[in-house]
Amino acid sequence: MDLNYDTNNIFARIIRGELPAIKVYEDEHTLAFMDIMPQMPGHLLVLPKVPAVTLYQLPDDAASGVLATIKKVGKALEQAMGVDGSSVFQHNGSYAGQTVPHLHFHLVPGPLKALKAHASEPADASELQTIAARIRSFIV
Repeated sequence: MDLNYDTNNIFARIIRGELPAIKVYEDEHTLAFMDIMPQMPGHLLVLPKVPAVTLYQLPDDAASGVLATIKKVGKALEQAMGVDGSSVFQHNGSYAGQTVPHLHFHLVPGPLKALKAHASEPADASELQTIAARIRSFIV
């Protein structure tokens, strides 16, 4: 994977507001939104707003903001989906399975063994909106 950051990747365009997303949480450093092709209901993404392709390129000060958002949104995800645990994962580079060249973390309610194939089918937008609203209601 080319580790030079492409400012026109889909997540950069979502951050800039050029493309839509079903947002769950946003602050000055991070954005969390629903995955439109979820591997299970409740699957969402958390990403930093700084340009980085992989975790290894993320500045340390930005890493703390991303981790804080993962904790905040992850707790709300578990409550909203009625589960006692969740999985957080991230791919570094296309060889590892990264499909969008902007660092992002996947949060899914429950164990990874229940996942559908990555990017296999789009979810119903109204269902995503309903789940997103439920997650937002638990964010403290």
